[in-house]
Amino acid sequence: MIKLVFCLRRLPRLSREEFQRYWLESHGPLVRQLAPALGVKRYVQVHTVTSAFSEALSRHRGAPDDFDGVAELWWASMDEFARAGSTKEGRDAGRRLLEDEKRFIDLARSPIWFGEEHVLVDLTQ
Repeated sequence: MIKLVFCLRRLPRLSREEFQRYWLESHGPLVRQLAPALGVKRYVQVHTVTSAFSEALSRHRGAPDDFDGVAELWWASMDEFARAGSTKEGRDAGRRLLEDEKRFIDLARSPIWFGEEHVLVDLTQ
């Protein structure tokens, strides 16, 4: 499996709550709808939780400003990702997602990259 990781920062006009609500209630269902055309095997939203613990941890480590969330999308392989982008249906789906992302994500400040997971601890099983 290959994973696309997208660290999201909201547009300045949105509060974190507005951003996360739109992401979960509007963008999430759109990703679900378009997943077959894109070949997406799994999609997860990780919403940042604002808390005294988070703020203290960031201060202690000298961390930069946090993200508003992280999107994770999985494909069976890079070939599967590329294959989806080679079809009209896949390209149209990708355009629809990008158009929607521009409504709530500050794309210029939101890093995105592919990665491969290496699970070292998994006690959830």
